[in-house]
Amino acid sequence: MDDIKTLSETTIYQNRWLKLREDKIRRKSGAESIYTVVEKPDFVAILAIDNGMIHLVEQFRYPIKKRCWELPQGAWESNPNVDPAELAAGELREETGMIAGKMTYVGPQYLAYGFCNQVYHIYLATELTKGEQDLDVEEEDLITRAFPLEQFEQMILNGEIMDATSVNAYGLAKLKGLI
Repeated sequence: MDDIKTLSETTIYQNRWLKLREDKIRRKSGAESIYTVVEKPDFVAILAIDNGMIHLVEQFRYPIKKRCWELPQGAWESNPNVDPAELAAGELREETGMIAGKMTYVGPQYLAYGFCNQVYHIYLATELTKGEQDLDVEEEDLITRAFPLEQFEQMILNGEIMDATSVNAYGLAKLKGLI
């Protein structure tokens, strides 16, 4: 049983990447309030690991005004209902040029369910072969590089990698014994 009843939903803003919604709600107590929700298409994060090396991408992240290392990840806004396995293979090739001989599904996670409905699906890509990158316009400054797993872990510990999706995906795969 829901503790909150939605009385109305109003789209405040929408573009091809997201929709911002303001919902009028009634709590179990009867109190009414407004709840703001960000709707975004699901995305994937890919742990591309082979021979003790993990393939990362670095790009400029406008909201924080700096370049950051992170796992290859993304969504296809033009095809939001694509199968996550197909999306993961496509994003891996797009961003790193790598093709995985084997893709293992690690699991789903919510990005920030306090205000956003977006889920990301984590994949472990192994048996990698190198192909060509196929970057989108938004990724024109993206570079890719492989790091030893120990260095990747140190980059997390020293705050060089602060992308929660990347840290969480790695931690979940490691806890499941996949890494």
